[in-house]
Amino acid sequence: MDELIGRLATKAGIDDAVAEKTIGIILGFLRNEGPSDKVQALIDRIPGAEAAIIASGNEGGLASLMGTGLMAVGTRLMGLGLGMGEIQNVARELLRFGRDKIGPDQMGEIIAGTPGLSQFA
Repeated sequence: MDELIGRLATKAGIDDAVAEKTIGIILGFLRNEGPSDKVQALIDRIPGAEAAIIASGNEGGLASLMGTGLMAVGTRLMGLGLGMGEIQNVARELLRFGRDKIGPDQMGEIIAGTPGLSQFA
């Protein structure tokens, strides 16, 4: 997880705490909206990912009141202080990291199976 946090923080110019919350929000979105078996394989390959998802509030509560889908994720990320450019950089870097962890074919299936995600691929 530290490697991914560092990559995202550097790429988007954000601090580590925001990067970790961002990872949890995005992975939680993928778990809820994407092909569950492929997404779980990715989560399993990132030590600390499960804890980041839980810490980001993706397991219900206020996050569920904000709705689901890509727009809700964008709203939550903007609430962390990220602008659209930073969100795009973070999403692209997270997808690159995913390709490194589970391979381009499985990551491609996640991208294709998750509504709205292809714009960041």
